[in-house]
Amino acid sequence: MKKYLPALVAGFAAGVLHIVPIAKAFTCCLVVPGAAFIAITLAAKSEKIIGEFDLKRGAILGVLTGVFAALFGSFFDIFITFVTKNNDLLNSFNQLSTMLEAFPVPQEVKQEVISLIQNVADSIKTNGFSLLYSLSVILNNLIVDIIFGLIGGLVGTKIFNSKNSGK
Repeated sequence: MKKYLPALVAGFAAGVLHIVPIAKAFTCCLVVPGAAFIAITLAAKSEKIIGEFDLKRGAILGVLTGVFAALFGSFFDIFITFVTKNNDLLNSFNQLSTMLEAFPVPQEVKQEVISLIQNVADSIKTNGFSLLYSLSVILNNLIVDIIFGLIGGLVGTKIFNSKNSGK
């Protein structure tokens, strides 16, 4: 468990930033890879690694950081939606409907998608919870955060090793 603690700590921090309004926009491309680099740095300090950090270990830490960030970020997003009965989907529903009309798909498909989104929005307004919304948030966060966590782990390992090779 101790070897996964840096990924858990960095993933929790990234998960918290998932719900901060301005930081939310940079979660995939900056926050999660940065958290993976922080996890590598924390792991190296806790294990007292002075030389090279293993690339495979960096990739694993990056993926785990992405998983933890996705799980914590999804939990916080779903919880805040449940408490406030409001979220980004409700705030952008009108723009989403307008944008959907521009897609070159049959009108029946457009109406079905709008109806599905409307059901999700109504469920959130009344209950604060929608199973479809929750599953889509978790799945989306897992896919995106794992990919960017892996990238952050690999790039972070290279940066960490290049900084330590000069010492």
